[in-house]
Amino acid sequence: MNELVGVWRLVSFLSAEADADPDSGPLGASPDGLLVYTATGHVTVNMMRTDGEDGSRYMSYAGTWRRERDRVVHTISVAPERTWIGSEQVRDLELSGDRLLLSGRGPSGKAGRSTLEWRRVTS
Repeated sequence: MNELVGVWRLVSFLSAEADADPDSGPLGASPDGLLVYTATGHVTVNMMRTDGEDGSRYMSYAGTWRRERDRVVHTISVAPERTWIGSEQVRDLELSGDRLLLSGRGPSGKAGRSTLEWRRVTS
């Protein structure tokens, strides 16, 4: 569990959804964001579009997390959409040094999987 604890910065967000732009992802070509895992089991995710197009695009949620071997499960308790609250977001994870890949379906429930690449900022 301790390997994930810390602050992570978003490097890329690619979506396999049918209507997604394969070159830029749902938050544009150069998204920004922070993912924070605490040792007490809390998680917060904040991501935004930075390329000036559709500048209001922002995604966030918070809650608790647990690791299950090669997966991490986020249980959402705070979110912009009420339907997300109480949901469990399961992400396949691949951890290599300061690089973390998370992939899975987003809380919106749309078909397709997204892959997010994060780089460790601090432990």
